[in-house]
Formats: sequence, structure tokens, C-alpha cells
Amino acid sequence: MSITKYINQIKSRVSFPPKKDLIMVLIIICVGMASFGLGMLAHTPLQDSPVIIDKSALGAVYEASEVATDKTPATSVSEPGTKQFVASKSGTRYHYPWCPSASQIKEENKIWFSTKEEAERAGYSPAKNCPGL
Repeated sequence: MSITKYINQIKSRVSFPPKKDLIMVLIIICVGMASFGLGMLAHTPLQDSPVIIDKSALGAVYEASEVATDKTPATSVSEPGTKQFVASKSGTRYHYPWCPSASQIKEENKIWFSTKEEAERAGYSPAKNCPGL
């Protein structure tokens, strides 16, 4: 038996839908996908909750001029508003106070630094997940 006979047998056993039905199914699928995509674009999770700015975490940014004139070494725990970088006593990385990893450090384990150089002299290296370090 030749290949054309096999193909003809298969075609006789399988019935394909008419072309206009196939086009209608494709149109319905495309409209459904477009509707889903537009619905996902329209939903923004920030509309559900207000934006809250925690000034205690940003205190170092607002007091940058005061920190620049501070020449005292900062290898011990001090007030968060006067320092720009934070590290854990048991860790090896330093962070900006607003980085996600910095918020996981317990207050009693925080060490504050005025400059990157101070933190590096104390044996800490920059955190990889803090943008800008």
C-alpha cells in the first residue's frame, strides 16, 4: 500500500470541521486571551493599599549633612538617625537602612557606620541585594 492510500484512509475516518467553524473558534480564543491580558494590565496591587514612608529608616538620608561632618569612628551601636549604613554583629555584610535585609536585623544586633570605609575597616563587605552599594 502506498502513502497516498494511507492518507486517504485517515482522511475518510477523521472528519475535520468546516473552515468557518475553525475560524470562529480561533477568534473566540484570541478574544479570550486579549481580555485576560487587558484584565491583568488593569489590575495594580498598589491601588489597594496606601504608600507609607517610614522616616526612621530614612533618617540617615535626611541627616546626610550632619553625618558628613561627624569624624568619630562608628564601630559600636549608636543612634540610627546619625549613621548611613547598618550591619549585624554576627553578619559579614553592611546595608543601607532601607534595604530589605537590614530590616531583618534585630535592633540589639545592629551596628551603625557613617561611611562605607568605616564598615569595610570593621571587616564588613557591601550587601549584594542593596542597590547602589
